Amino acid sequence: MKTKQHSSVHLLEVNLYIQQSFFALIVVLCLFSIISPPIALLLGVIMVNVFGNPFVEFNNKAITYLLQFSVVGLGFGMNAASAISAGKEGFLLTIFSIFSTLILGTFLGKWLKTDKKTSHLISCGTAICGGSAIAAISPIIKSNENQTSIALGVIFILNSIALFVFPFIGHQLDLSQKDFGLWCAIAIHDTSSVVGAANKYGAEALQIATTVKLARALWIIPISLLTAFFFKNKSQNKGAKIKIPYFIGLFILAMLLNTYVPATALVAQNIVGIAKIGLTITLFLIGATLNISTVKSVGVKPLLQGVMLWIFIAALGLASILYLN
Repeated sequence: MKTKQHSSVHLLEVNLYIQQSFFALIVVLCLFSIISPPIALLLGVIMVNVFGNPFVEFNNKAITYLLQFSVVGLGFGMNAASAISAGKEGFLLTIFSIFSTLILGTFLGKWLKTDKKTSHLISCGTAICGGSAIAAISPIIKSNENQTSIALGVIFILNSIALFVFPFIGHQLDLSQKDFGLWCAIAIHDTSSVVGAANKYGAEALQIATTVKLARALWIIPISLLTAFFFKNKSQNKGAKIKIPYFIGLFILAMLLNTYVPATALVAQNIVGIAKIGLTITLFLIGATLNISTVKSVGVKPLLQGVMLWIFIAALGLASILYLN
C-alpha cells in the first residue's frame, strides 16, 4: 500500500516538473522574442490542455500586472499629438458603439434567456474592454463566481480568435494602418489582444489602436455608475467600489515624456522592446487559462450572445471606418 502511495506521489511530482519545465521554456522563448504574440497565445492553449497549468493561482495576477506594465511601456514609443488626433477621430464611434452594444446585449440576453447578470457582464466586456470591464462591473452587480467565469470565458475565447482573424481580414481588405488600428480598438475586447493584433499589423496601427482602446477603457467609470443605477437593489450595491484603471494615467505620462523630453529617447526604445516582450508573455498566460473545461462551462447561450455582439460591433466599426471616414 505504501509502495503504491509513494509511486503515485512520485508520478505527481514528475508531472509537475514536466509542467513547470514546459511553462518555463515558453516564457524563455517569449523573453528572447523567438515567438510572436499570436503563437505565444496558441502555445498557452496547447500547454494547458496537454500538460496543465502549474501556476494557476499566479496566472491571473500576473496577467493583470504584466498587461498594465506592457501598456505603460508602449507609451514610450508614442507621440502625444498623434495620439490626440487618433483619440478625436475615434471618439464619436466609441460612444455610439459602446451604447449600441449595451442596448443590443440587453435585448439579446432577454431573447436567448441568458442569466441577467451574465448577459450584462458579456455586454460590458464586449462594449468596453473585455476582462477589465467584467472585473470592474462584477462587484457592482454582485455576480457570483460562476456568472463572472462564464462572461470571462466568452471574452477570452473570442479574444483568442480575434488575434488571428483580424490581421488576416485587415490584409484581405487592404486596410490602412490607421483604419486597422481604429477597427481593432473598437471591435476587439481586451487591450492585450488589441495591442497584439495591431502590433502584428504595423507600428502606426499599434499607436492608434492602443490610444483609442485606452480612451475607451475610461468608459468603465460612467458605465459602472449606470450599472449601479439600473441594478438598483441597494443591498446589492452597498459598498461596491468602481475600479478605475489608474495605469492609463501612467501610459499618458510615458507618452508625454517621450514627446516632450528629448532625453527620454535614450531609453525609450529599450523600454518599448521590454513592453512588447511583456505583452507576448501576457498572451501566453491568457492562453494558459483556456482549457477545455473552461470552454465547456461557458454554455451555448452566453457564447452565442457573445459571438452575435462581437459580429455586430466588428461589422459596425468596419462599416463606419470604410464608409463614413
